[in-house]
This record gives sequence, C-alpha cells and structure tokens, in this order.
Amino acid sequence: MKRELSMEFVRVTEEAAIAAARSVGRGDKNGTDALAVDAMRSMFDTVHISGTVVIGEGELDEAPMLYIGEQVGAGGDEVDIAVDPVEGTNLVAKGQNGAIAVIAIAPKGCLLHAPDMYMEKIAVGPRAKGCIDINAPVEENLARVAKALKRNINDVTVVVLDRPRHAELIERIRKAGARIQLITDGDVSPIVNAAIEGTGVHMYIGKGGAPEGVLGAAALKCLGGDMQARLCPESEDQLARCHKMGIKDVHQVLTIADMVKGDDCMFTATAITDSQLLQGVRFFGGGVRTHTVSMRYKTGTVRFVDAVHRLDVDNFSVKL
Repeated sequence: MKRELSMEFVRVTEEAAIAAARSVGRGDKNGTDALAVDAMRSMFDTVHISGTVVIGEGELDEAPMLYIGEQVGAGGDEVDIAVDPVEGTNLVAKGQNGAIAVIAIAPKGCLLHAPDMYMEKIAVGPRAKGCIDINAPVEENLARVAKALKRNINDVTVVVLDRPRHAELIERIRKAGARIQLITDGDVSPIVNAAIEGTGVHMYIGKGGAPEGVLGAAALKCLGGDMQARLCPESEDQLARCHKMGIKDVHQVLTIADMVKGDDCMFTATAITDSQLLQGVRFFGGGVRTHTVSMRYKTGTVRFVDAVHRLDVDNFSVKL
C-alpha cells in the first residue's frame, strides 16, 4: 500500500467523526450512525484504492452502505477494509466519552472476515508481548503481565466491559488485586490504550464483538502489542456463518497474525467524544477541530493528527 494513503484514511475517519459529532447527546444512536456511514462512504469514493469491505455495517440486506462485500474507492491498490463509522453509538447518544470513527486497511485477503458475534479477547501492549494465554486463568495472566511491566498486580489496570456475563471475571480480577476500569460500550479504544504508554491501561480482557476484535488487532499489530482471541458462536446459525466465511475451527485461538495477515496494514481512528488517548470533535465559530491517531505496521509510524477544518473552505459531505 502506498504510504500517502495513510493521510487519505485520516480524512475518511475525520469526515465520519465530524458528521457524528453534531448529534452528541441527542439520544439518537441510529441517526448518528446513519450520518457517519454516509460521510465515510462518500469520502471513500475520493481515495485511490480498490477496496472491499470485509467488516462493515452488515450484509447487503441489512445495510444500504458499507455492507460486507461492497466495493469502495476511486481505483488503485486492492485492499480489505474494516470499518466502524461510530464505535460507541450509545456513547454518542448519551454524550459520554470514548466514541470513535475507526477503520483498518490491509492488502486484499489479509483481514479476517469476522462474523458479527461474540469474541473472547485478551490484549496487552508491547512490553507484555508473549506473556498472555487466553486458555490460562485470569490470575495467571495478571501475574505474567505485571511481571513483564515490572509492576505489582495491584498497580495493573484492566479494562472490562460492564456486562452481567463478566461478573465472575470482574470478581476474580479484583480478588487478585488488580484495578478494573469498567466501560459501557466500545472496546476498540481500550484495546488501543493498552498498547500506548501513558493511558493508564495495561490490559483488556473479556467478551465483545468479533468485528471490533479485528479492528483492535490491526491497531495492536501496528503498535507491537499482543492479542489472543476466540470466536463464541451461540447458535447453529452463527456456527454456519463462521463456516461460510471460511472459518473451519471456531475454537481456534486466534493471534494477531491470524486476524491481520501480511507485512502491511494501517489503522486510523478519529475521536467523536473525548477519550484517554484523543480529544473529541470541537466546534467553534467558522470551523471544527479533530484529533486522530494514524498508524502503519510496515514503518512502525504512529501519528497524532490535530486538524482544524474551516467550514467556508472544506467541502464536507454532510451539512454542518
């Protein structure tokens, strides 16, 4: 993939984030998602790629745009694309922190076609790479990660989705002595945070969406972090969907290399609302300001793009 594409992908997530940001706190998560999807899809049409959406808004009969299998781009490198125009629609609707517009891109055939179902995940940053084992007890993983970070377990912060299914997991983590940061929605951001020094997050663990798992794996690949995952089909229909998408062993422990293959990938996320890593969209008289993180595995580059957009100059695809 051409390196100049990284800035084009920044424009894609900026556009989606700006579109979504106008509805922060308005209680309309579906409306927010529709605005972001429209904006992201329009901006993809200007990027010189021949892209196939492998993780998107659903199947053709479920989503009018950015559906799985849709072809996007103005022609160019053949790539796989994973998108989430609003990761955290509930967060936007409630005016809460942690919502992002996010995409991951890799050469064609390199992104796992993850079905829309639950996935067990455990993720850490570069200093704890090689220490985690999804089959091991959480207490053992905590001890290994703490040792790798040269910390006591009681100085390790773990992010977990606040769900009834995690009640036992939360109890065991606390009993082991680690601190827990509970989140209500959106697990891509905390997976990324676990791999960046200074965010205060050291591990992500729990069961969340499989598509978000692939997005998180792309970021961790760029950052040199580590992740293991396992699909959790809950019905015969979901099992059949796995097989249809080419996943033969649903019990396989998936590594980053299984979810994001090859020697190149890019990850881009623009904050819609504030997070531990990025500032949310800020509107002011005559303009708007965005904050984006852009990563590329091949070069190891991580850029933070703080951009000011003039409303009388930028040609936004949505009315601001």
